[in-house]
Amino acid sequence: MRFDEAYSGNVFIGANPQLEQAQTVIYGIPMDWTVSFRPGSRFGPKRVREASLVLEEFSPYLSRDLSEFNYFDAGDIPLPFGNPEKSVHEIGAFVDQVLQKKKMPLGIGGEHLVTWPIVREVHKHYKQLAVIHLDAHADLRTDYEGEILSHATPLRKIAQLLGPENVYQFGIRSGTKEEFEYAREHIHFYPYEVLRPLKEVLPSLKGRPVYVTVDIDVLDPAFAPGTGTPEPGGIHSGELLEAIHAIARSEVEVVGADLVEVAPAYDPTEQTAVVAAKVIREMLLGFSR
Repeated sequence: MRFDEAYSGNVFIGANPQLEQAQTVIYGIPMDWTVSFRPGSRFGPKRVREASLVLEEFSPYLSRDLSEFNYFDAGDIPLPFGNPEKSVHEIGAFVDQVLQKKKMPLGIGGEHLVTWPIVREVHKHYKQLAVIHLDAHADLRTDYEGEILSHATPLRKIAQLLGPENVYQFGIRSGTKEEFEYAREHIHFYPYEVLRPLKEVLPSLKGRPVYVTVDIDVLDPAFAPGTGTPEPGGIHSGELLEAIHAIARSEVEVVGADLVEVAPAYDPTEQTAVVAAKVIREMLLGFSR
């Protein structure tokens, strides 16, 4: 997929039509081929872009304005419907192009499997990479119903690639017994909570390249009902924003990020898409170099 021309569809608020001037490339990953409960996250990127129009370009949290930053919306990666293996390849190939141009990739999913090929490509450029993962689910299975390419497996694959000691998980409140045992033994694992342990961990990551992946279901369904696998007992939207700000104000080097699992069909109020758009705005303003 070429992405050096302005996307002709709806774009995230304030996107610059010139790629070469951009520091960050936003792109959609419309894939939900392996979901285990409710499909529809392939429509998330489009709806989040549309919802971004309700936002101001100024962030009072960071005292920064989108007009001060250059970012390019490349549109959605065209993916082969129902083919996880080829889709994973296409996602990786696209992210490689972004990184070759020395831009930061910021993805909008799509199911969480999409994070696996992204991190695999980012790791080729940043060998000391660490991953910060905010989610309701551990995503640490080796397979789901015999399928190794599943939205339940990306963090296990990432842990095997980077070394589990380079994975930091926050907010997890759902998983198998095996997943929780693996996480507690091998990973920097902080179940149920996000903000307090995140703030404690960030100084230890000073100076390191970090990839940030956020599953919208880290939020309680009261704040984000529009997702494929809602899990009660999550954090509120203000805490998620504060977590993004804590990362932005830390001395880690964010080299890529994504927000996944927005499924618009299950939230006619559109509050899920709006909070996702706001989180992405804060990522843009806080993470862009």
